[in-house]
Amino acid sequence: MSYRLGIDIGGTFTDFVAYDEGNRVLSAWKNLSTPHDPIQGIMTGLNAFAGVADTSGIRLGTTVATNALLEGKGARVAYVTTRGFRDVPFIGRGNRRHHYDLAWVKPKPFVLRRDAVEVDERVGASGAIIEPLDEAQIEALADKFAADGEVEAVAVVLLHSYLTPTHEQRIKAIFKERLPGVPVSISYEVLPKWKEHFRSSTTICDAFIKPVVDRQLGSMQRQLQENGVKAQVVVMRSNGGEMSLGAAVEAPIQIAVSGPTGGVIAAKRTAELLGLPNLVTLDMGGTSTDVSTVVDGKEKFTTDFEIEWGRPIQIPMIDIRTIGAGGGSIARIDAGGMLVVGPESAGANPGPACYASGGTAPTVTDANVVLGRISASNFLGGSMALDAEAARRAVEPVAAALGYSVEQAALAIVRIANNNMVGALHTVLTEQGLDPRDFVLVAFGGAGPPHISDLMTEASIPRGLVPNFPGQFSAFGFTMADARVDRYRTVQLNSRFFDRERAASVMAELVAECRADLAGQGHHDITVSRSVEMRYLGQNYELEIPVTAEAFTDEEVAGLLDTFHTLHEARFGFRLADHMEIVNFLVTGVAHTGGLEFPVIAEADGPAGPLARRPVWFDEGWVDTPVYTRETLRAGHAISGPALVEEHASVTVLDPGKSLTVDRYGNLLIAA
Repeated sequence: MSYRLGIDIGGTFTDFVAYDEGNRVLSAWKNLSTPHDPIQGIMTGLNAFAGVADTSGIRLGTTVATNALLEGKGARVAYVTTRGFRDVPFIGRGNRRHHYDLAWVKPKPFVLRRDAVEVDERVGASGAIIEPLDEAQIEALADKFAADGEVEAVAVVLLHSYLTPTHEQRIKAIFKERLPGVPVSISYEVLPKWKEHFRSSTTICDAFIKPVVDRQLGSMQRQLQENGVKAQVVVMRSNGGEMSLGAAVEAPIQIAVSGPTGGVIAAKRTAELLGLPNLVTLDMGGTSTDVSTVVDGKEKFTTDFEIEWGRPIQIPMIDIRTIGAGGGSIARIDAGGMLVVGPESAGANPGPACYASGGTAPTVTDANVVLGRISASNFLGGSMALDAEAARRAVEPVAAALGYSVEQAALAIVRIANNNMVGALHTVLTEQGLDPRDFVLVAFGGAGPPHISDLMTEASIPRGLVPNFPGQFSAFGFTMADARVDRYRTVQLNSRFFDRERAASVMAELVAECRADLAGQGHHDITVSRSVEMRYLGQNYELEIPVTAEAFTDEEVAGLLDTFHTLHEARFGFRLADHMEIVNFLVTGVAHTGGLEFPVIAEADGPAGPLARRPVWFDEGWVDTPVYTRETLRAGHAISGPALVEEHASVTVLDPGKSLTVDRYGNLLIAA
């Protein structure tokens, strides 16, 4: 017997999914997170799992890096750069987040200006060394940092080092020798691409979180071993792949958005199984809601990400948009007398008022309890009793301020939260030119299924899907994740004078790096894909074009240019006769780590029967509503709304006028 275990550390709950590889059986559970020490929440869940000793591998989604960046609690970073470019991180870009907000203050980089140091060296735009590195100067600088004892990490970003990295590599070697114990991040290893602000910001962020990630992941590994957990532990990358703990410590920026990727992976695999090409995912947890898309069976990737406006991180990651809307989002009346929900959250401690853990502020979860949508006696399968009266008391001040009944106020809280989530759905659908009517809404997270029916109506999405284990769906996705490595490099080549040998050489180097990285993590079944980012000469933004052959033959180059023309015309409505340039080379290596066979459930031998009924508040008021238990539903069962489908970690609310069917794998398919 051998288990594959996925763990997702959320702001409110830590989720677990175990896959029995021999018997092909899935099991899932969760417990409250412990934000002050995440390993406690992990150990609580592992101690509840009888098969922990037989676990072959643990895949972990962690917010260690995310929280350090969001809270600004990282290392004191020294920034080393080419003379004359010290102020690049502080100048940033010339744009503003809000054009007319005179009180807005630009976020500062994670480095003090007094810790930004210039050194004598220079690499030209062609990659030629114009001025050699002054190694004596670097040695003196390392000795100064060692004597001061204040610098906890170093970020090295030299001009045009993405073309010729020798100076950065030499600085790293000197610092490691003369400043032992202080991690060094160099831009050639973090982001070997042009555009200095993005490169410096990403490298600084990597250095900023390195000691934090090292401490927490190292502590996690030690405590797991001390508690008898000998399974190999890997961490989820922001690109949906996995990486070893050691690799995560060396490149922590790669796990900046670790946790939410699992849900997209699981949704994609579910869609493949059911033949659904277009999905929009909604992962609503206790603190936030994450939305993403799968179009034509492929998840969307991006490098246009900012942990906070003005702090870009240009690493490849699944394109996930996050808003502060979760079950723990707090409702309040603002200075103008308007009802506002979120982004502040009650989190795991004290949590919503109904948790009876000291929280008194009204939250979305409290509102759902008041409305009868969440059962106070059957929360988490009855293992955690909720205080329904505390939920009512929390909502009463909102009701009094609005002149509503408690139920009307609770419904208003739910509607405001829904409106916030509809806005997030629009950012990944209509704002991207996608028609919501072509998509299936996949709702998960413990708080997602209670809102799916409302969101389908308000976002004009005709079909919905509540997958198995919605409350632990990201952890479920981790059990199916492959190992993935992305390599990229800026090398500018003009279509009029295309250097095929140089293009082939760069691509071959990136392929070799991908294979070596994955092989170093113990993977051998590796698939490689190649692409380039191109633009018309003089443009400021690029389009990614796939490269289908290993060699840049005349035929391959001609096809590449023609594909760019066609894609540019499809995207922007025109093409130019101007010559083009390749700006960036990209290679992705994927190692397949073993599939997961979805269990099939039994066929229904009669209509589904509710196990109970209770009053639930819908738009028209209290409605006597049948309550079904998901574990008793079988393939082919059909249910008409209004209805509730309860399970251990969530409840699906089916509005009047909507219908639900159960497929052969146990997924709940909802239609308007």
